[in-house]
Amino acid sequence: IKCSATLNADWDSLWENVSPSIGLWITATKALLTFLFRGERMRKRGIVYGVGINDGSRPSTEGKKKLKVYNTWQGMLERCFSAAYQSKYPTYIGCKLSENFKHYSYFYDWYNQQTGCNTNGWELDKDILSLDCKLYSEDTCVIVPKEINSLFTKRENGRGDYPIGVSLKAETGRYSATCSKGKGKLEYLGYYDDPHNAFLAYKEFKESYIKQIAEKWLGKVSDKVYWSLMKYEVKLTD
Repeated sequence: IKCSATLNADWDSLWENVSPSIGLWITATKALLTFLFRGERMRKRGIVYGVGINDGSRPSTEGKKKLKVYNTWQGMLERCFSAAYQSKYPTYIGCKLSENFKHYSYFYDWYNQQTGCNTNGWELDKDILSLDCKLYSEDTCVIVPKEINSLFTKRENGRGDYPIGVSLKAETGRYSATCSKGKGKLEYLGYYDDPHNAFLAYKEFKESYIKQIAEKWLGKVSDKVYWSLMKYEVKLTD
């Protein structure tokens, strides 16, 4: 009986010393497994273009179809971080995202608060509020109809050394001014003896045309978009 009591005492003493260590081990194991599980879930749900983070807290699909907001977020990341995309469209070289926009959950909430967010034919734009902007952020981006977004598309590859809207007609040695009105439509503004006067003709027409489009969409786009269009100025450096 004395021996049994001694063994029991020794076991109790041993358990008192070991049990805290076992508890710590269990806690640490749970933390590690949780970390690994979250990392695997993140890997599956989305590290997009090595930067974008989709933690799965916001929906990205409806059935088997990706949501418009997710396609918009993914497309924005592609323009900023895909070398293949930038090789094809070099105007996007140097574009960046705000830290908030790298997180799909933040972008999802921001996007769904914007005018026209889920309207067909409306697109994300970063150039209207801030000219020559290279940053996609909650302060620089708006959602606008494609007709407005296309007003600010610049085709620098075919421009050569002349200002925007100006090209040299080799057969006459004079300079032509033209302005795109979307959907492949060009407005021919005449021929000029020097590129500067051709540019001034383009500038006058373009600014007037942008104001016409602003009036067309008044009450449908946000006020900040409307007033940015009304104040827009074409620059020689565009």
